[in-house]
Amino acid sequence: MVTGVHAIVYSKDAAQTREFFADTLGLDSVDAGGGWLIFALPPAELACHPTGSEPHHELYLMCDDLHATLAALEAKGVERGEEISEQSWGVTTTLRIPGGARLGLYEPRHPSPLSGQP
Repeated sequence: MVTGVHAIVYSKDAAQTREFFADTLGLDSVDAGGGWLIFALPPAELACHPTGSEPHHELYLMCDDLHATLAALEAKGVERGEEISEQSWGVTTTLRIPGGARLGLYEPRHPSPLSGQP
């Protein structure tokens, strides 16, 4: 049935955004033709949350240590989009990425199907 996830980031400057994913985050990619890069992503998980507003989707990169990851990214010139938010289930912030978008960065503190632990 489902074999993976294909996420799309829309950008006002796709070339700069692709450069960010390749050079700043170091994600491997293939050229699907005409410079349209498709990036490999690390393992993923999916959560479904209730909403009091319009249904929508969000994309977060996950890390083991948000503070250390954020410091490394800021050293590469990446700007934080929001202050760090510490919750019982994890730590989050957003990154400003080229092209005008923000991308979530998340250190989970909840059980994960990726860890093999309940």
